[in-house]
Amino acid sequence: MSGIDQSKATHPYVGMWVTADNHIRQELLANGRYDEARGRRDSAYTGRYEVTGDHIDYWDDSGFTADGRFEGDVLDHGGYLFYREGSAAHRRAVATRQGTAHSPS
Repeated sequence: MSGIDQSKATHPYVGMWVTADNHIRQELLANGRYDEARGRRDSAYTGRYEVTGDHIDYWDDSGFTADGRFEGDVLDHGGYLFYREGSAAHRRAVATRQGTAHSPS
C-alpha cells in the first residue's frame, strides 16, 4: 500500500459546482470535504463527501445526510441542478435562465 488514503484521492468531480443563478456554490475539495455557500452566506454548509462512480454521498457537519448523481458536468443534488463552474453545461444553463427571465409571460 502506498500510504495514500484512497478516500481522499482526487476524482474527476473535485472543484466548484454552482446553480444556474449562482445562488448556491458548492466546492468539492480534494481532501473529501465540501464547503457550500448560499447567497451571501459563505460556508452555509460544510462536511465530508465520498464519490463512488457517478454517485456522491454527503455527511454534513450539522448531522444531516444527502446524496446526488453526476451526469458529466451536471450534478443533481437535493432538488437542485449544479453545474461545473465555467463548463459548457453551465454556460448553457445560464443562457437558458437568462432567456426565460426576459421572456414575456
